[in-house]
Amino acid sequence: MKMQVTEIAKAVQATNAEQAWPTVNVTGVSFDSRKLQSGDLFIPLVGANDGHQFIQSAIDHGAVATLWANDHADQAPSDLPVILVDDTLAALQQLGRYYLQKINPKVVAVTGSNGKTTTKDMIASVLATQFNVTKTHANFNNQIGVPITLLSMEPNTEVVVVEMGMDHFGELDFLSRLVQPDVAVITMIGEAHIEFFGTRDKIADAKMEIVHGLKEDGTFIYNGDEPLLQTRAQAVQQHQRTFGLDASNTLAGSAVTTSQSQTQFTASLWPDEPYTIPMMGAYNVNNALAALLVADTFHIRPNAAKQALASFVPTENRTEWLAGQQGESILSDVYNSNPTAARRVLAAFSAVPAKGQRIAVLGDMLELGDQSDSLHVSLASELDPTTIQSVYLNGEHMQALAKALQSTYPETAIHYYPTAEQPQLIADLTAAVNADDLVLLKGSHGIHLENVLAALVDHAEK
Repeated sequence: MKMQVTEIAKAVQATNAEQAWPTVNVTGVSFDSRKLQSGDLFIPLVGANDGHQFIQSAIDHGAVATLWANDHADQAPSDLPVILVDDTLAALQQLGRYYLQKINPKVVAVTGSNGKTTTKDMIASVLATQFNVTKTHANFNNQIGVPITLLSMEPNTEVVVVEMGMDHFGELDFLSRLVQPDVAVITMIGEAHIEFFGTRDKIADAKMEIVHGLKEDGTFIYNGDEPLLQTRAQAVQQHQRTFGLDASNTLAGSAVTTSQSQTQFTASLWPDEPYTIPMMGAYNVNNALAALLVADTFHIRPNAAKQALASFVPTENRTEWLAGQQGESILSDVYNSNPTAARRVLAAFSAVPAKGQRIAVLGDMLELGDQSDSLHVSLASELDPTTIQSVYLNGEHMQALAKALQSTYPETAIHYYPTAEQPQLIADLTAAVNADDLVLLKGSHGIHLENVLAALVDHAEK
């Protein structure tokens, strides 16, 4: 972005918008003073910490102006332009909407219980074959991250691909109305955040909020194999297209084969040659089908989309293979976890050829509420000692799974550790793993299995 302070003040309806502003160009925005770049507008947000307290750090890192809450006016700095607003978060969102309207790209919004980040990356990759594309960075998919994504667009952006997350009703409604998508995509409905919703039906209701801001001439693309979406889609007036493995979908996948490093499938609209994605797991085919439908909606040539999918780079920590210090192969998926995602990756991991043992390291799946123990136990359906020989479990809720596995696994193959005992898990695992082994790491981010990953790979990277 590139805007002068005067334009920003008017865009957010600053209470001091009539001030005689200096000619200062703003080239970015940041709410984290530690990561702020020279030329940025500082956005002091009030949460667990009050961002206004870090203004000096922002100035030291190169902030050229700052939004500032009216109720903090007596603390405002005197050595850079201060844009006074009633609410800095609301002003950030207002600025994101203004800049979106100024650049005026096409908008693709993506949500789903699983696969939304991978699908977002795939969509951005196929669209980039023909358009200048901006996409959500990392996990910037909430009421703060979405406007930050919008404000990260270069002036020549033609399409912005916006990932949208949620854990309560109303969040996707707000985000959808903020960006007013031309295309809205729902990957699937799982149990993520079921603590807040109670049932998958209510999760589906919340996910459907993504169409609340969909333009009248927009397109709704969703997983047609999901009955919960089929019924709710009947109330949507905009054009609809579906993807899935059932032949009744607009785009149906078939002939799926997968290996450790890639998955192949055929797509019904272009059946002549198989498509390849550089990821294991048949569950990723639906993500690719969604991306192909978006590509077709934007009239991307099938061969260009095929090449883009074959070479796309997924966001870090999404089912990536790494080499460990003993030479073992590690499948790292430590960013997040929920029952559907965990079962799918366990099934895929079980099918990968291994010379040694397959070892699953599973961390608690959070935000599952009263159903947490039963949903953790549900993972037992994908844990078989003939395919996954050893299981390491970390977290209070994983104790329920550990007990359930006692009927199928030898006692010596089940290793359970409460959350606080992760260091002991690391010590035991690193001592047990061998060069020919395959190791899966899967857990919610709050369990921090990235610490286990670091212990397994750090020595190998030195």
